Amino acid sequence: MRDFASCLSHGAVQVAHTSSSGGQNLVRCAYLARLRGKPCRVTVTWTKVAMGQALAIAIHDCSKRCLCKAEVKPWLFSKMKGSKVMELDGGGDVEIIWDLSSAKFAAGPEPLEGFHVALVHDLEVVLVLGDLHKQEEHRVLSDASHSDAVMIARKEHIYAKKVYSAKARFLDIGQLHHISIECDTAGVRDPSLEIRIDKKKVLQVKRLAWKFRGNQTIYVDGLPVEVLWDVHDWLFTSSSGCAVFLFRSGQSMEKFLRTCSQNEKEAQAHRFGFTLILNAWKTE
Repeated sequence: MRDFASCLSHGAVQVAHTSSSGGQNLVRCAYLARLRGKPCRVTVTWTKVAMGQALAIAIHDCSKRCLCKAEVKPWLFSKMKGSKVMELDGGGDVEIIWDLSSAKFAAGPEPLEGFHVALVHDLEVVLVLGDLHKQEEHRVLSDASHSDAVMIARKEHIYAKKVYSAKARFLDIGQLHHISIECDTAGVRDPSLEIRIDKKKVLQVKRLAWKFRGNQTIYVDGLPVEVLWDVHDWLFTSSSGCAVFLFRSGQSMEKFLRTCSQNEKEAQAHRFGFTLILNAWKTE
């Protein structure tokens, strides 16, 4: 099987197989957006630390050059509402506007509802996350043009004893699907791996001790989705080891970015794919 890191372009979220004995409370999402009339990649990372939630944002252009990056550290979130300006490489700036005053969180670092985070450049909304009606409370957001950014990749850490759950939308306008990964390695002579999408079994790997790394194509909504797995650490290292799962659909970001020199109409004609990376940690 191809190395996990090579399965994504440099511009997407990289898969890094960690040897740490403990997980991280982190969610990282990559979005394809437009800045100054050209495609760009916006990476948003939510982290949960002892002091609270933290947020990091970076913007790269088509040549993978970093245009700007910034962190909103936990103690700034104590205000729950605010803004911060990032200077762009080459001139100009992007303003981060956030409101988490009514945000609702689960166990993870990413807010579920009751919030918004937006990036604005010259009265153009580059990206907006969260509840759209909250924009009306901010003059800049209410006056700015609409954002058509699309999530193209997501990386998160999930924790379970046996059954791991996640959600994904494999096309930018597609249905939200529920993913279930089941693997029982404790005291099992012949472990197996089973993946379900919306409760329907789409992949089963038997003799997992011999097939701890692999890939297979499944079909979701009639479209091919490539699944890659690496459960080596579950089987051959500590019981709290991390396994990595990758789900990839549609056109890669690398292929899309090669079209940046084409006119806007051609660029907008693309249907975007999506990559989901799950770092799955066993809990006792």
